[in-house]
Amino acid sequence: MTVTLAELVWIAVLGCVSGSLGAVTGIGGGVIIVPVLVIVFGFDFATAVASSLAAVVATSTAAGSAYVAEGLTNMRLAMTLEVATTIGGITGGFLGVLLPERALSAIFGVAMLGTAFLLSRGRSGHGGATTNEADPSRAEIPADSGPLDARYRDPDSGYKVVYRVRRVPFGMGVSYGAGTVSGLLGVGGGFIKVPAMNLVMGVPIKVAAATSNFMIGVTAVSSLVVYLGRGEVHPAIVTPLVLGTVVGAIAGTHLQARIPSRQVRVALTVILVFVAIQMAVRAAGVGVG
Repeated sequence: MTVTLAELVWIAVLGCVSGSLGAVTGIGGGVIIVPVLVIVFGFDFATAVASSLAAVVATSTAAGSAYVAEGLTNMRLAMTLEVATTIGGITGGFLGVLLPERALSAIFGVAMLGTAFLLSRGRSGHGGATTNEADPSRAEIPADSGPLDARYRDPDSGYKVVYRVRRVPFGMGVSYGAGTVSGLLGVGGGFIKVPAMNLVMGVPIKVAAATSNFMIGVTAVSSLVVYLGRGEVHPAIVTPLVLGTVVGAIAGTHLQARIPSRQVRVALTVILVFVAIQMAVRAAGVGVG
């Protein structure tokens, strides 16, 4: 596949923007990469999905390690949910190479609208978490806590926050669905897992984003193998995209503590609605971009 120098530069810029967005929100950035590669650059859907999955792996590697070091990632929760997510990712990878492009565009559009709705209703702050009112810096996990409950130091206030993880079976089911969607659409699945962890499982939004960033790389690899075996991974596209993504993801980890969650949620919701409309038009057979 031949790509011009100008396209290489713009693909790297795309990776940088999506990497920053993915690191801040935990969605992986594929919700931006796939439609841009399809609508703006004119690549076929399978190539866009394969390239996006490679970028999601890069985002997870760069951002996930940083969040683990900061203590934001709930490792036990990530490992629990990742079992279902990986199985779903393999399922989605096989389905993605079988379905026609217009069907995938329609699925993408519906998924984006659903995610925009969930994000618009998302919790801010710590969700259902609590701090130690006597001394917020010394919050401890209660003796009757579950195996996935944890605490973290909030980057905004500096307080240690304790939270309980609820409805784990539901989270497993959602994770399988997120993995399947990831394999189908190349979006990492974080755009489903982050709202689910925050809204239903009681995980604070920043912990949910950090945990999702840790998980999405494994999910993406399980799907990427399928596309790699079919020759859909093109180095001319993937190389600048991944390089830009790494730079953006590293920047995003530093930005997350400085950007209010509400502002990120509103901006992302607007983007998702716009993308959903574009993909729906494409699924209807009308040329766009």
